[in-house]
Amino acid sequence: MREGEADPGLYDYRAYRGRPKIAWPGGKSVAVWVSPNLEFYELDPPGNPHRKSWGKPHPDVVGYAHRDYANRVGHWRMADVMSKHGFPGSVSLSVALCQHVPEVVADANARGWEFFSHGIYNTRYSYGMDEAQERAIIEDSIRTVRDATGQTIKGWLAPALTHTTRTLDLIAEYGLSYTCDLYHDDQPMPVATKAGQLISMPYSLEVNDHYGFFIYNMSPREYARTLIEQYERLAAEGAQSGTVMCIPLHSYLIGQPHRIGPFEEVLRHIAADGRAWITRSGDIADHYLDHYPERTGGAA
Repeated sequence: MREGEADPGLYDYRAYRGRPKIAWPGGKSVAVWVSPNLEFYELDPPGNPHRKSWGKPHPDVVGYAHRDYANRVGHWRMADVMSKHGFPGSVSLSVALCQHVPEVVADANARGWEFFSHGIYNTRYSYGMDEAQERAIIEDSIRTVRDATGQTIKGWLAPALTHTTRTLDLIAEYGLSYTCDLYHDDQPMPVATKAGQLISMPYSLEVNDHYGFFIYNMSPREYARTLIEQYERLAAEGAQSGTVMCIPLHSYLIGQPHRIGPFEEVLRHIAADGRAWITRSGDIADHYLDHYPERTGGAA
């Protein structure tokens, strides 16, 4: 690598084969968590010189209105289907939603869903932030979610997947236990930080509905089939290793009337299979840290 491009050393290489097994509760082979991204987008956000918030000139009415469908309609349809089949949500939350649309946050909280931070707005990026600005966002996230829900966040997914070189060190310093910003494995893994204990939580871009519908141009049934095949493989391999499957969702996509039916078939399939520990991301992190402290550098 050229000077200035050294690997930051966030995690060691560990081959998938031959690792010690992770034993999930109840003898389950795969931990399955669903991550609804409950987001708030601004129609005219402050500009970031590194990236535009909207693809079209202001006002991007199409982009904004499409996403506004999530909190008006899509969330309620998606959440009802998840609750029907016993799937709690682990919410990737734009914490400004607590003020802008508190009804959605209150509904998710009443369902027993977990909240972790996805930044303040999904139209404000981490690129170019200084340390004071990034600390302010972390502190705002912790305080706002606690005030709105009574929960203390354990996890982090950077807003619009944008980062700085200090993000992981800072969230560990503030006591968060997991990050969803590393997409490198199908099991939790320790992350090296300057302060605090942090693990990576498997969060999939490949089966994210945004990628499924926007990038890969899948039909609703193709996406559902992809989720089932993802689950079947991870459940089979997890009998020997202990795996994690995340289903990241955006309710303005999966909550559309023509998509919700095939998605419900996925939830029905996983719930009936018997090999899945259907849970929340924070519960996965707690189990891993409590039972495998030697893998994260903690005391046994």
